[in-house]
Amino acid sequence: MHRIHWMFSVGCWLLDVPVPMNIFQTILILVFAFLAVFGEAVCDAPRHLLGAQINLLPALMIFAALNVGLPTLALLAVLGGLWFDTFSANPLGISILPLLAVGWPVYLRRDLILRDLPFAQFVLGAAASAAVPALTILMLLSGSQEPLLGWGSLWQWIVMIAGGAVATPFIFALMDRCNRALGYQVRTENSFRPDREIQRSRKKI
Repeated sequence: MHRIHWMFSVGCWLLDVPVPMNIFQTILILVFAFLAVFGEAVCDAPRHLLGAQINLLPALMIFAALNVGLPTLALLAVLGGLWFDTFSANPLGISILPLLAVGWPVYLRRDLILRDLPFAQFVLGAAASAAVPALTILMLLSGSQEPLLGWGSLWQWIVMIAGGAVATPFIFALMDRCNRALGYQVRTENSFRPDREIQRSRKKI
């Protein structure tokens, strides 16, 4: 990823100021997270067909952990967790820590991950989709809540893992396309002009 720099001329000095965060990408990720949570609450078709609702927030956390900074990752976990708990029967705020627990390790090791490989995105999406509901249930059991668990819960967990794994590469492709279409690209300047003619002179001895 390229780092954006702003150049300011102050007198005889030229200041090179790096831009710390891509605000457009942060807004795009948060808008996509809200639409995903709202769509899951409104659309009941996957729940009726598969017996479970697919959660896209773990897959989006994988994308954020591999492509954006830590403030955006934390903001996505907090707001996404609050939105998800608001539209569900979960206690408010219980989904924040599982989302952070998924995104933080990936963020720390993202330089070692082949982020552009669809198979790696698939595996990370499956692991995140498996970890987030499992950690949420553990937090519910450690508190005063008693979630309804049974053999049907195992099937719902499998559906969430498979759905999150398949959705992760599509989220990567969709976000990259939106960034290219709506964002700005870094333009590299080259001092060489292809239309420039090079004049060669022959010296007579």
